[in-house]
Amino acid sequence: MVASEAKMAGRMISDKLATPNVPGEVAVSIYLPEGYGETPQSFYPLLLLLHGGDGSEQDLLRFAQVLDDAVASGRIPPLVVAMPHARRSLYMDYRDGSQRWESFIVGDLLPHLRSTLNISSERRHTCVGGYSMGGLGSLRLAFKHPDIFGTVASLEPAIEPALCWREVGPRVMFWRPEEFMETIFGAPIDAEYWAENNPATIARRDPSRLLDVGIYLEVGDQDMLYLHEGTEFLHRILFDAGISHEYRLVRGAEHVGPSLEARMADALGFVGRQIVPPNWIDERVLQVRAIMDAKKRTVGIPLDGVDPRWIRGS
Repeated sequence: MVASEAKMAGRMISDKLATPNVPGEVAVSIYLPEGYGETPQSFYPLLLLLHGGDGSEQDLLRFAQVLDDAVASGRIPPLVVAMPHARRSLYMDYRDGSQRWESFIVGDLLPHLRSTLNISSERRHTCVGGYSMGGLGSLRLAFKHPDIFGTVASLEPAIEPALCWREVGPRVMFWRPEEFMETIFGAPIDAEYWAENNPATIARRDPSRLLDVGIYLEVGDQDMLYLHEGTEFLHRILFDAGISHEYRLVRGAEHVGPSLEARMADALGFVGRQIVPPNWIDERVLQVRAIMDAKKRTVGIPLDGVDPRWIRGS
């Protein structure tokens, strides 16, 4: 690993990892919080942050100040952030086996980071997030591996408002053409393989597997790729299934531009609340809840069980 010269409170270092799962070496940028390695302490949480289409590991530099500020303000505890250069892979295991990016992240990158950095191996301290293509990849990884990832924070995820391939329409295909999808899902496209890797379909088929995952979804309402449609679609699936999650339709925000730093700061705040849950249900809340429960009993409304994994009343 080689340290960078960036002037920041934390440090940015670079790494490379060779694996038979994908062609060539994979470059990885890593953010280390201020004070990392200076004093003995417990292991740091890890956030795998996944870049968007046509991006690279260098995109992590864009969020260096956001990370510094989030840690300094206490919005998130000091943590390690790693961003691999995944090319335009959709973070997928290709249908023909020629590239296996999901297998690389779960089977190669994560063990490598845990063996070379002072990071926790606990599920609740292992988070994944990303934006655009990385938002899609982070959702797929968390939904397929809820035993590994305790939190997913997905910004403007490049997901389709569909449960099956035949429902994908021109408002998706103009920016993600079928010819490109065939390189990943087979030619012709294997509809079942697509469904097995589609976050909305995964959630619809077995929502209970997501109960213990902290899920954050957000998208701008001006997204030029219409990603607010796919994000709203997934939100409704989770909401209708009663799965607790946080969803934001960001007024006036586009797919690119200066809004992304502020939105990343908000997402980091959510990640921080999953790593160190706030005491929002205090004695005052319990007292008011008891009053409301008594009113419900009076009018014959069944009392809801208290479980933060479920949306109340679902």
